[in-house]
Amino acid sequence: PADVLMTVDFGNLVDLVEAGVTQPVKSEALESAIPANLRDADGNWFALSLRARVLYADKDLNDLISFTYEELADPKWDGKVCIRSGKHPYNIALISTMIAKDGAEKTEAWLEGVKNNLARPAAGGDRDVARDILGGICEIGIANSYYVGLMRSGKGGPEQEEWAKAIKVILPTFADGSGTQVNVSGAAVAKHAPNKDNAVKLLEYLVSDEAQGIYASANYEYPVKPGAAVDPIIEALGPLKVDATQLTEIAANRKTAAELVDKVGFDE
Repeated sequence: PADVLMTVDFGNLVDLVEAGVTQPVKSEALESAIPANLRDADGNWFALSLRARVLYADKDLNDLISFTYEELADPKWDGKVCIRSGKHPYNIALISTMIAKDGAEKTEAWLEGVKNNLARPAAGGDRDVARDILGGICEIGIANSYYVGLMRSGKGGPEQEEWAKAIKVILPTFADGSGTQVNVSGAAVAKHAPNKDNAVKLLEYLVSDEAQGIYASANYEYPVKPGAAVDPIIEALGPLKVDATQLTEIAANRKTAAELVDKVGFDE
């Protein structure tokens, strides 16, 4: 009986297609609002909002104004990096992007380097990175952008506001200069949708300026539609240049990424 399937993480959207529970949609409104790398080429799913994988850094690191994901493996950060489990979908997506760009062998070496730089075991959540920077456990870490909005807005409570005050946020890029890695919230029209026309109308509304603004203010994610309003807390992080790697290409590397996490003992 479902008309629309909504979820987070582009890997979940690809899994829906592979499970045969979506149907292709042709919509000029969706195609004009959503960049090609953020939707399925056949119209089976569409990104509706973006969350960037950003760097949380100690606010007192005055010389640190830019960063690449590759630098996480630089020995100068030995014992100074915090991150959640390498097996978490947020990090699997980042590792999968590395594989798409550099291949599995180089990505394995990078993972080894990041593991060697960890200040504590890879565990917890993204907001714990900010907490542990405040606590002096680490100096930098990778986390999602929208948690900054949740912490700085006070929605996470007074304690998390203090965590947020301890960090500055940098939008990293890959060494090739292509941009910042993102994941998505997205949707698909169900294969047997009884109300397909209205399902498509809903998706088209969700990429309108009005709805994109609602997304931005409600969950501190970036709009998927270029030029749509960004929440002031997130806008203050600076302009987001999205890495152009096709999300379906990244998703194809998830199994290899998970195997590399196990091979290097990243979470041990």
